[in-house]
Amino acid sequence: MKGLEFPIIGTKVKGVVKKFDINSPDGRKAYFEAKAGDEIGHTKSYLDSGRTFVAYLLGKKGSGKGTYSKLFTEIFGEDKIATVSVGDLVRSIDNWHEFEKTDKYRRMKKYYRGFISLEDSIDALMGRSTSKLLPSEFILALLKAHIDDLKGKSIFIDGLPREDDQVSYSLYFRDLIAYRDDPDLFILIDIPESVIDARIKTRVVCPVCKLSRNLKLLPTKNAGYDNKTGKFYLMCDNPECTGNAKEIMVGKEGDEKGIEPIRERLKKDEKILKSAFSLYGVPKVLLRNHVPSIDANKLFDDYEITPEFNFHIDSKGKVRVTESPWAVKDDNGVESNSLMAATVVVGLVKQLKDILEEV
Repeated sequence: MKGLEFPIIGTKVKGVVKKFDINSPDGRKAYFEAKAGDEIGHTKSYLDSGRTFVAYLLGKKGSGKGTYSKLFTEIFGEDKIATVSVGDLVRSIDNWHEFEKTDKYRRMKKYYRGFISLEDSIDALMGRSTSKLLPSEFILALLKAHIDDLKGKSIFIDGLPREDDQVSYSLYFRDLIAYRDDPDLFILIDIPESVIDARIKTRVVCPVCKLSRNLKLLPTKNAGYDNKTGKFYLMCDNPECTGNAKEIMVGKEGDEKGIEPIRERLKKDEKILKSAFSLYGVPKVLLRNHVPSIDANKLFDDYEITPEFNFHIDSKGKVRVTESPWAVKDDNGVESNSLMAATVVVGLVKQLKDILEEV
């Protein structure tokens, strides 16, 4: 990210030469233990003692927030960790009249403090009013009511802050944390826009079972070539798909434009990240999903680098696939390699352990 310096946390461990299958749960379990076993042990002790934390996930759209929190939960267990998507939480209230009958609503009503009435907030939420915007205080009250049901769990929050002015309003976060009496922290994610762009342009989906894959980064077992268009394609390999045995996967409408339709959103996300980076008083975990290519082999094992898959036609007319480290330009124009999600999570585990030791 331009203007900010995120640390590179190498994961090579002296004496560990085994290649782990970090695409499988069992392989990841062995990988995490080998790469961050001590740190995992410390954090497990912290969580087993009944202590918890609240972490705010901040990153551009498509930065992998959900993936990283899911892998973290895989390590420590769903009984210890919960991820709350503020957007999903708001969208889950599709029937307000039914929600008003719940205990969660009664708690939310008790927590709400704002400059517009709760009724006006509800009108904004349900789209009945365009003159009022859904206030931050409404989100906070709803979030508090939801967190009531997550007692005993540490929480990753995805979706706050959602506006730049909320970052400077540090008491907004302190209010939520004091409510739980937990230590709080920001998890800031640095991802090049070139990575987001490529992920969008090359993602495909099965039109029948909706299996999602990526032509460049996550192909299926079977690929083909269209002589008319001169393009390679993937075929669905989901054994539960009810379509044809070789259903051709297709891109979503508009994906060929990459990040262009969301460029303003990405600018807004970057502004929020920079504001959070400069905020004093809140510990920060700084994650980067890429490393300058010149340092990649010194700091990481080859399987920790994201592979790029390329297709070609062999002399017999068959489609062949080759694999190589995925090279990208970061936002500063530096030749870089993308890191696998599990590798980024090792950096998360190591930094979080240091923060929790200080609280």
